[in-house]
Amino acid sequence: MRAFLVAAGLLLTAGSAYAEPAVVDVCAVTDPRLEELSGLASDGAQWFAVNDSDNGRLLIQVLDRNCAITRTITTPNNPFDVEDLALAPDGTLWAADTGDNGKTRETVALHAISPDGTARLYRLTYPDGKHDAEALLLDGAGIPHIITKETIGSPLVYRPVSGLNEGAPTPMEQVARVPISGSSTTGGPLTNSVVTRLVTGAAMARDGKVAALRTYTDAYLFPVPDGDLARALESDPVRVPLAGEPQGEAIAFDPDGTLLSASEFGNGGTSSALRAVTGASALAVPPAPATTAEAP
Repeated sequence: MRAFLVAAGLLLTAGSAYAEPAVVDVCAVTDPRLEELSGLASDGAQWFAVNDSDNGRLLIQVLDRNCAITRTITTPNNPFDVEDLALAPDGTLWAADTGDNGKTRETVALHAISPDGTARLYRLTYPDGKHDAEALLLDGAGIPHIITKETIGSPLVYRPVSGLNEGAPTPMEQVARVPISGSSTTGGPLTNSVVTRLVTGAAMARDGKVAALRTYTDAYLFPVPDGDLARALESDPVRVPLAGEPQGEAIAFDPDGTLLSASEFGNGGTSSALRAVTGASALAVPPAPATTAEAP
């Protein structure tokens, strides 16, 4: 049986839900410095973006609301494969240097970048072997959560077992498995069902009440009503289709709850669209509290 939640614009099916709000093109990303745009963040007035190409330096591009690069934050760090970007409440930009397509890395890294380009480097290790990961979330306490890109099985969520240390790698622990099974949404670099469930980016709403994961084709919204991000990522999400992106890897929330989505240019492309879903954070409705029926 299907039940419509008209106010929220959701369709519930067997414990999960999806919504089809308007996905609007805001502006075109044409600068070749972002042809492999993989991470996005927003402070409401401007956007921050990172390319996943390695040119020996970690560069954060600052965009105006027309997708034009207004300045570049340059750090001295030499990353291996930066795949996502998160903005902390204090203005620190966290770059997830966690890509590992060849499964060759003994450690992955997080770069904490101040607006002036000052950067701190933290290395981390997985407890169970090597993983490729393209998504980063910061919970309400500022603890980073890395979500893996699994071709077989569910995406996995890892977080540090202790505070981050610049002097030595910090071990991580697995804290969740994400229930993403794929969709029929079109898009992505290949035409098969696998690309619809590979997690390529993540974002946290400004108030910490909603987390979003994206694949090449869809966004998944998870309510975080009590601040427990790991538990929230194991709940049933609301799926929002992001059809037609050639290689969608970037996602962010504006402070007002608008969801932003962006793609790499794709093979042979010269631009991609930065798109918006207004009011997306309101679509992640927390589950109703359980009730106990009175005995007859």
